[in-house]
Amino acid sequence: MRNAFVAELVALASEGEPVVLLSGDIGNRLFDEYKSRFSGQFYNCGVAEANMMSVAAGMAFCGLRPITYTIAPFTTTRCLEQIRVDVCYHNLPVIIAGVGAGLGYAANGPTHQSCEDIALLRALPNMTVICPADPCEVRLALRAAMHHDGPVYLRLGKKGEPSVHPEPPDFAIGKAIVIRPGSDVCLLATGTILPVVLSAADVLAEAGIAAQVVSYHTVKPLDEPTLAGVFSRFALVATVEEHSRIGGLGGSVAEWLADRAPQRGRLQRFGTGDYFLHEAGGQDYARERFGLTAPAIAEAVQALFASIRRELKP
Repeated sequence: MRNAFVAELVALASEGEPVVLLSGDIGNRLFDEYKSRFSGQFYNCGVAEANMMSVAAGMAFCGLRPITYTIAPFTTTRCLEQIRVDVCYHNLPVIIAGVGAGLGYAANGPTHQSCEDIALLRALPNMTVICPADPCEVRLALRAAMHHDGPVYLRLGKKGEPSVHPEPPDFAIGKAIVIRPGSDVCLLATGTILPVVLSAADVLAEAGIAAQVVSYHTVKPLDEPTLAGVFSRFALVATVEEHSRIGGLGGSVAEWLADRAPQRGRLQRFGTGDYFLHEAGGQDYARERFGLTAPAIAEAVQALFASIRRELKP
């Protein structure tokens, strides 16, 4: 994902976009090509993320399109006040790129894990929250964010994320993408957990359950027409995210449901638990501890779907 982000950044700058990259003292070698070609459009702001966010706001006031880039918890929770007051209050076109979001830096412990960022930023007025699923969506999301009139949080993985899209799909902020059709249950995934969800759909298929899989790359604004469609069509709709079940995609969908008449579909949410993971381990280990593996997701979906079918029998 990081390489895709840089490649699209270079492409945008080459096209004459007034982009300026602000780094929180991270990814210096990653940006070598960008810095060599656009040296006047890169600033290493050091380990001073709150100041970096205020600098970005000032640049946006001057007509530039700044992008802040550092590890997700340090560009969100560490400078939440500056995002709220300097960026969102003025509705400035600042792109906040958080790398290694979710459990991407799981081995570094809870200080580097970011499982509350969606909840925090989507609560801010004017903020748009995009969680690309693969390198293709990263490039499309960055380009869309560059032309969006307002602040955008771009929630990125770390590195080595597999590609999901063989060809670039139609991409628009606030418009989900159907990855795989299905007729029994619907799985809504946001961010880098999507390949795991596709594997879970494979496991469900072996059990005779056809799962539709949707990339819900934009958590705010929600694609409400798609929600209305899947909750009217499917008996079970599950949200899956590498984020707390509180306030993320699942929380957003639950809020959407609460404001409407009862729907046909029942909501099932998968995400991280309401606790810090103190054990040391990589991303795969952390996902397993939180039940975010293909077998665990498929087993829970299959169990609830079976229960719903029993309830619906005359």
